[in-house]
Amino acid sequence: MENLKERILEYIENHPKKNRRVDDILSALGMTSSSDFVKVSQALSELERELLLFRADDNQYLTQKQAGVMTGRISINRSGLGFVDREDKESIKIDPTDQNTALDGDTVLVRCKPWETYGEVLRVITRAKDFMIGTFLPRGKRLKFIPDDEKLQDKLITVKYDQDFLPVEGMKVLCRIQKYGTAIVVYVERVIGYKDDPGVDILAILLDHDIDPQFPEAVMEEVKTIPQEIQESDKKDRVDLTSETIVTIDGDDSKDFDDAVGVTPVENGWVLKVSIADVSHYVTEDSALDQEALARGCSTYVTDRVVPMLPHELSNGICSLNPYVERLTITCQMNVNHSGKIEEYSIYPSVIRSTERMTYANVNKILDGDEKLQEAYKHLGNLFFDLRDCADAIRVNRTAKGAIDFDGTETIVEVDENGHPIDVHARMSGHAERMIEDCMIAANVSVANYMKWLDVPSIYRIHESPTAKKMKEFVRISEGMGHKLVLGKTAIYPNELQRYLASVHDIPEYPVLSTMLLRCMQKARYDASCIGHFGLAEDEYLHFTSPIRRYPDLVVHRMLRKYCFQANDNLEQRTIDLEKCKAQAEHASIRERNSQDAEYACEDMKIAEYMHERIGKTYSGIISSITSFGMYVKLENTVEGMIRVADLDDDYYEFNKDRFELVGQRRKKTYRIGMPIKITVIDANKDAGTVDFAIAKKPSRFSLGRDRFSNDRRSSQTRKSREDRKFGDKKDKKPFSPKKRGKFDGSKPSHIKQSDKKSFFKGKSTGRKMTHGRKDA
Repeated sequence: MENLKERILEYIENHPKKNRRVDDILSALGMTSSSDFVKVSQALSELERELLLFRADDNQYLTQKQAGVMTGRISINRSGLGFVDREDKESIKIDPTDQNTALDGDTVLVRCKPWETYGEVLRVITRAKDFMIGTFLPRGKRLKFIPDDEKLQDKLITVKYDQDFLPVEGMKVLCRIQKYGTAIVVYVERVIGYKDDPGVDILAILLDHDIDPQFPEAVMEEVKTIPQEIQESDKKDRVDLTSETIVTIDGDDSKDFDDAVGVTPVENGWVLKVSIADVSHYVTEDSALDQEALARGCSTYVTDRVVPMLPHELSNGICSLNPYVERLTITCQMNVNHSGKIEEYSIYPSVIRSTERMTYANVNKILDGDEKLQEAYKHLGNLFFDLRDCADAIRVNRTAKGAIDFDGTETIVEVDENGHPIDVHARMSGHAERMIEDCMIAANVSVANYMKWLDVPSIYRIHESPTAKKMKEFVRISEGMGHKLVLGKTAIYPNELQRYLASVHDIPEYPVLSTMLLRCMQKARYDASCIGHFGLAEDEYLHFTSPIRRYPDLVVHRMLRKYCFQANDNLEQRTIDLEKCKAQAEHASIRERNSQDAEYACEDMKIAEYMHERIGKTYSGIISSITSFGMYVKLENTVEGMIRVADLDDDYYEFNKDRFELVGQRRKKTYRIGMPIKITVIDANKDAGTVDFAIAKKPSRFSLGRDRFSNDRRSSQTRKSREDRKFGDKKDKKPFSPKKRGKFDGSKPSHIKQSDKKSFFKGKSTGRKMTHGRKDA
């Protein structure tokens, strides 16, 4: 039967539209008897049930592609409308009535006719999650389970729990979904805490993204069997680097050190050694530790905590390259010439003793000439200056090949001991951070080249070129802002984008343009095939340098040991490992995106909590994005919020989709991407992670009301200056309140002179014009 179904699919795929009925299929397959008719009919029915074939009104059979059916991930916005993205085409929109029990993030089979933009979900293929987080809150006279996810709050949800479970107001719980559909049934599986308790908000987001800070008991039992000191037998067949000057350089708060660097100047350049913690020595294949690391995929770094991929006994203990103690490593040794090119490399198992644990802050100070620190670390010689020169040469060489540096700004949210945000600002990076990044990328490129040309099973880090559709859109926006980007006719090359970014680097709109261009890029992902990395302009690239916090790096180490250091030549085993790498790469990409989503959700929540205490305050920012429903404004402290079109009450604004502008229909005032703007914070929703702005209002000559004309206005004690009388006293100005906004109804304010009437209704006062009105190493 399976063979017959394959023959039927092949026929329908390769034959004209009018020749795909049952009779056509029977004739083409040479099946003429009545029993053949029964077999073909049965096969067609099964293919229809499997949604591999579809029957048109005229009984012609169609494949998925011919019927406009595709597989994709559905995203559902807060209003309930679903979207499934298509490459180089407009996303398919799906009304709530056509979503067929699909929830946000599910992988679905969706049908959309070629000439339409709205479609329907035929089947949910994979559920994004089988649980939900919610809180018991009072609704009327009873407690009701309210999902944390706004997109689920309008669903009919039935909550079940054990007889001895007692819901309490404010209790936050994790529920397992037992039934999907118009009426969702969930079962209370775990109490997380209470919504106002410190840390519960972050914990709830982590669990909602299937990231559990607790490790299973079987994993922790296995950890106890791993010694916390290197054994002499572990050093066998390893290069001894313990006498060499090698340091770790990380952030001030880092505790898991998985990379260390050392450099020696030579006549034609430098010998650079990047030594990486040999986690694969301790986390053996298919062990409980390995299975848990695979399930997690990576470590997750949120505002006030780290959820590690491996237990702290490993990530901060025996696998961490702590100073002054011996650790097992795998070293990538590179000969780098003065132009930054890697002339040759070697990769080998090693053992090191980190000479010092350095921080980015201190290394930056040493490079900047801090004499006190230079004296404290004089036993390291010129290590940091040699490392800087070597890394700078590597960066120059990479730039010459076309590597793109988006120079993005990272947001830092500082919190107190209770997790309450006390400051939001941009992370300041110096030469030390760039220096380590360059060294890690060089090692990743070398190992990728080694694995590819030995044809060893591996997981690569790939980054495909951006789609023509997104780049075309960016070119239009950029030209609308006065900056031309010329692209090739047949393909997009990284050096074209690199030159463009360099040309706009010193203008005020650069952060916006850089971020917008970054959003046009496809997401980097993991794959068992070496496709290359567009952003880094490298033909071979993988992740080798962080096996403590990324599972693909651990797999690379494991494959190096098996096929390079131990010289395994079993072809059958290679085939098995290649298939494993394919599955692990796909899983790691999903878990990476999941981890990033959790990090962004925590960051957005804490930023909203921080800004909620600043409602009514005015800030300067720049318009970072414009849509049909509003514009996003990014402040100097990196906070991004929205000004909704509905809140622009000085005119009726329409969205110009060709130029990405909002244009006032009466006064023609235009808001463009990159424009500087002053805003007032009007709302911040911690639960939704959103911040709302309004255009900051300028003081007006009409804002003083009747007090300006009171009988005691000439008193010397209350007399204001001419400027104060004209524009109002900023110190006395009340915070902006959205509740008091109202549209001008055409009536004349009582204090306006008749002579001013004409100029007032033109938006002018006498003689004065009035204004109104969000790295891959």
